Amino acid sequence: MPTVEIRNFEDTIVLYFGGETSRINAYTLASTLVAFADAAKAANAVLNPGYDVEVVVEALAGGSFRATIRTIFKEAGNLFSKDGLKAIVLGVLASVVYEHTLAPNKDVVVNVNSGEVVIQQGETKIIVPRAVHEGAKAAKDSPGFRKAIGDVARAIEADPEVRSFGVGTGPALSDIAIPRERIAALSTWILEPDGDERELVETTDLQILRAILERSRRLWQFAWNGVRISAPVVDEKFYQDFFARRITVAPGDSLRVKLVVHQKRDPGHGVFMNTSYEVVEVIKHIARSSTEQLPLPPP
Repeated sequence: MPTVEIRNFEDTIVLYFGGETSRINAYTLASTLVAFADAAKAANAVLNPGYDVEVVVEALAGGSFRATIRTIFKEAGNLFSKDGLKAIVLGVLASVVYEHTLAPNKDVVVNVNSGEVVIQQGETKIIVPRAVHEGAKAAKDSPGFRKAIGDVARAIEADPEVRSFGVGTGPALSDIAIPRERIAALSTWILEPDGDERELVETTDLQILRAILERSRRLWQFAWNGVRISAPVVDEKFYQDFFARRITVAPGDSLRVKLVVHQKRDPGHGVFMNTSYEVVEVIKHIARSSTEQLPLPPP
């Protein structure tokens, strides 16, 4: 029974490309690395708001072609401590890749323990640290993460000389190789879910256009990616900090938030369209450098 243990993936990971030769198409390698970097950045945005992550190629090796990549975390603001940094981004990527490819047509049995999660798929067992498992669940809600993982699969599928693929930490591919025919399962997982409604969760920055300075579900006005949106802010801790004057809000300030995007499928075109928004968590208040502050109402 092959067993994959997602451990020791804190900041370095090895991508294995199995084939009949010790070389690889440069476009395949570049496309896969870019897609993995995009997936790491999307997962990091969910897991470590306030930190940027840089993904660099550290070394290349022959044999079944290997590329080693390393993550470097950079503090994007001054409100976060590295003690809270979750160095599990690469483990999250590895667990998602294996969970959706090793035995895609078998029933999945998940056993959750205090320190780890064991995922049994047919004769394959995947052992994932509990923190990585929880991080993977959160990352899967990110559209950017799902797209990037899909791009990894498409880059490999486009090159017929790549016969297998793997993610690990050691020099040998051993029994963790994913056969080429199962890479398609990763693309299948990316497909749109059944049903006509869904919710997406984005960690993003919203610029305040109009603030509602009271506890309510009244709609704030924000600028998001160049588009005006309306959304209530339902984070109670944010209001506690606001009324305690630990946060002041001014015109043009921004909030780094977890934004829930509600979508419905358009029956005419079959695509999902945004219908409403909700700010469920305010991660960070980002003040403009110089601006007139809005008056605070009494608590």
